[in-house]
Amino acid sequence: MKRDWEELSATSYVETVAELQTTLAEHDYEQVSEGLQTLLTSMSQELKRALRSQLSRLMMHIVKWKIQPEKRSGSWAVSILDARENIEEIMQEKPSVNRQFIQEVWDRTVQQAIRKAEEETQCRTNLTTLTWNEVFEDEYSVLKKE
Repeated sequence: MKRDWEELSATSYVETVAELQTTLAEHDYEQVSEGLQTLLTSMSQELKRALRSQLSRLMMHIVKWKIQPEKRSGSWAVSILDARENIEEIMQEKPSVNRQFIQEVWDRTVQQAIRKAEEETQCRTNLTTLTWNEVFEDEYSVLKKE
């Protein structure tokens, strides 16, 4: 029986795995192979979307940090740390979602983040880009230095 693996994997990974088990029990190895490949592709795309989302959120908070220094808060600093940690976890989970992938989506993501930050803060900025260090290395903290 021919199955619509793309539709199924877009709907539910759990249901896809259950259907793969059923198909395996039927010894329809060609369908199992097709289903597994579709499921893996779908999961990989989801991780890429998650990384782009976290990167956009991270960049937006950094832009806000830069354009509204008087409104810096612990919650902004935590959002930056949280997004960095989430990106790191995604990169560890899926090695193909790496620095090269981030650089491929960098310019578009920066522009989206700037637009979102401007809208949220209701402040225009002259920023046109962010550096790797600004996004992944620089410290953003409201804690007082001792």
